[in-house]
Amino acid sequence: QVQLVESGGESVQAGDSLRLSCLLSGDTYSAYSMAWFRQAPGKERQGITTLDLNGSTNYEEAVKGRFTISGDSAKSTLYLQMNSLKPEDTGMYYCAAGKGNFASFHSLMYEIWGQGTQVTVAS
Repeated sequence: QVQLVESGGESVQAGDSLRLSCLLSGDTYSAYSMAWFRQAPGKERQGITTLDLNGSTNYEEAVKGRFTISGDSAKSTLYLQMNSLKPEDTGMYYCAAGKGNFASFHSLMYEIWGQGTQVTVAS
């Protein structure tokens, strides 16, 4: 079956950078629109960035200018480069995949989810 596996989360200091990775297996990566969601402690999971089949991206305001989503179809891998990290970026980060071409922050649009990777930013 199709699976997503995230990696790269760790504990860092405010101002540091991290790159998260998400490997898709079991199907053709290029058939999926992708997204990163995060869930802060005590809050609902929220979409923060999307990547559609045309390579177009969208960012939630809080991460715009600091985070960059990208994908490598040859490696079937989605990335999230996070710069200038803030304590409010702390949370569990999930990648998500939805078959077809779209860009959405709504979790119901994505049928495949990873298990999440924890990012903790200390002040």
